[in-house]
Amino acid sequence: MFRAMINGNGKQRAAYTAIMQLNILSDLKEYNPTLCGTIPIGIDIEGSDLDIIMEVHDLETFAARLQALYKDKEAFQLKRTVIRGKEVVKANFHFNEFEFELFGQAQPVQEQYAYLHMMIENECMKKMPSLKAEIITLKKQGFKTEPAFCKVLGIKGDPYDGLITYWETEGRFN
Repeated sequence: MFRAMINGNGKQRAAYTAIMQLNILSDLKEYNPTLCGTIPIGIDIEGSDLDIIMEVHDLETFAARLQALYKDKEAFQLKRTVIRGKEVVKANFHFNEFEFELFGQAQPVQEQYAYLHMMIENECMKKMPSLKAEIITLKKQGFKTEPAFCKVLGIKGDPYDGLITYWETEGRFN
């Protein structure tokens, strides 16, 4: 999906350029950096960030690497926290008019929620093209992406778990 952004809309092309200028894919290649979120699937709004997720088993070394590579970037912040029972490292900074969030946890990229959500959202929009405009409208009203999808799809409860459960129970991965 990332490589297709080179031929995407203006924001996708600019995002592709910024990522390549930072050399993230090469500098962090051992962590399988993968762009996720709204920009690759074209449902971004003003202020949408670039989420790059990675599989990281040594969080201490990863945090030091992020510090060394990006500490000079505008608004750089690094933190360790626990999300859904898993320890993670997150780095946020600004570069070329984009906010970046680099996210690492000890889980394969294809099993991380950010990746799963992006793939589910993209497939839902392929099957139901009218969703895109509805999601963008809700996002402009202040909804986060997953809650917007859940509202439109009638999914109750936790939107992050709910989106995955919806996809699995609807047999969408078949």
